[in-house]
Amino acid sequence: MRKARSELGELESAVMEQLWALPQDGWLSVREVHERLVDRELAYTTVMTVLDRLAKKDLVSRERAGRAWRYRAASTRDALTAEVLQSSLAPLAPDDRKAALLHFLDNASAEDLDVLRAGLADVERKHHR
Repeated sequence: MRKARSELGELESAVMEQLWALPQDGWLSVREVHERLVDRELAYTTVMTVLDRLAKKDLVSRERAGRAWRYRAASTRDALTAEVLQSSLAPLAPDDRKAALLHFLDNASAEDLDVLRAGLADVERKHHR
């Protein structure tokens, strides 16, 4: 597992959204990401810097395409979210971890609780095979 990361900044999130919107094997150049962020007035070099920073955090993979770089998300949005949650809970003592999870669940909607129950059942089935 990669080193845990903090939350993404607003611009990093906007760039990641463009990469997550691609098919699993899709790649985008800096120029293509820049063009997809047309609603923002960003310099090409700003997008290039953000992608470089995301690559250094292992959030994106990159490969050479001629003289340019192409990028894709290194993991899914779901996997990154789970990693951030796990890294937030990991340093806590067991009782504190339990308290944090219970507090989270106490604020969850009925729909979220249904999804969690179903997901927990799936995980338990996988672990008991």
